[in-house]
Amino acid sequence: MKTMEPITVYVHFPWCLKKCPYCDFVSFAKARDAIDHRGYADAVLAELRKREDVLGERELRSIFFGGGTPSLWEPDEMGRVLSAITAAAGQLSPDLEVTAECNPTSLDEQRARAFRAIGVNRLSIGVQGLDIERLRFLGRLHDPEGGLGALSAALRSGMPRVSGDLIYGVAVGTAEAAREQRPEHAAAEARAVASTGVTHISAYSLTVEPGTSFGELARRGRLPLAGDDGVADTFFAIDEALEAEGLAHYEVSNYARPGHEARHNLGYWQGIDYVGLGCAAYGTVSRPDPRWGLRSGGAEGQGEAFAVRYRNIVSPERYMAAMAEGDEAIAVESEERLEPETRLSERIMLGLRLREGLDLEAAAAALGVPAWPPSRRRAAERLERAGRLEVAGGRVRVPRAAWVFADGIAADLF
Repeated sequence: MKTMEPITVYVHFPWCLKKCPYCDFVSFAKARDAIDHRGYADAVLAELRKREDVLGERELRSIFFGGGTPSLWEPDEMGRVLSAITAAAGQLSPDLEVTAECNPTSLDEQRARAFRAIGVNRLSIGVQGLDIERLRFLGRLHDPEGGLGALSAALRSGMPRVSGDLIYGVAVGTAEAAREQRPEHAAAEARAVASTGVTHISAYSLTVEPGTSFGELARRGRLPLAGDDGVADTFFAIDEALEAEGLAHYEVSNYARPGHEARHNLGYWQGIDYVGLGCAAYGTVSRPDPRWGLRSGGAEGQGEAFAVRYRNIVSPERYMAAMAEGDEAIAVESEERLEPETRLSERIMLGLRLREGLDLEAAAAALGVPAWPPSRRRAAERLERAGRLEVAGGRVRVPRAAWVFADGIAADLF
């Protein structure tokens, strides 16, 4: 079989039972029985029909249902979307990964079995913590037992791959008297999640984003915040704990048993194109089909040099209405043309988060831009002397001891 260029698909499901105060993803609180499950699936299928030509030219590596809370979506409706995506692909990867994000409050063994039956082979479950006070502070609806119970239920269902998410660096109390999570407590939580038998764990430091409830509290000086030193100590405590449990620290925030790395996220970190479906979904595609109606035009005949990044209409209601109208063009909210230098900067930013780093010279050659302009060479030499970058041939990587500085290191190389 002829090898085809890879691509992935992201499907956004915009509803959740409650909006978490730290979340800056597009999501809307709604009761499960108030969601138009079939109508939303119909809208996504209508969009897919307009984007399927690009999928027909590529090898589909992964499909990711994110949100929001995709575990609220009725499995039969998700299954209709999943079947249509795989049918549209020109070629399916032999190890196609199909992930659905879940919250513990909307996942039990029966529902996990239903997702498995439609073709989902990986669940990513937002445990976030095992301390009731911090869970309440984070706005979570489950308790510690509920989080661990959801992981166990997913594993009992026979789901091939199960991942648990944790958030660390969380302080509770008041801004004036913040009580920080201790590194040893965060490490104990990570070990407890690993002991369930999951094959993947994501551990994210709490970030305070503008436009969120936490962002507004921080702006007003009313949010308890963990100090940078404590967050760094916690990062390394979790690293030590999970490596001892047999989960390799393969990306700054991610750990996996051998062969269980998140293939969809690896696609982002490695710069693979992705089609976004659903309201508020982003997509980034080289050589998009000119019939998509993008104002930037298609990239036909331009090789890999540039890509188009689009974002779909954000409002679920407006998105569904637009897809129901049946216009030839796809109603996007925004789009931008990504020039080769911009794309290389993104590959550096994301690739340096991987333990293996990235082949900078190969990436630059594929995009037709120089790998080592004088300013980047000088920055790399300075970072090497400081012990924050390793350069071997055309490959660059951040040593593990400097991973907490990865984003800043990458920015120095732009």
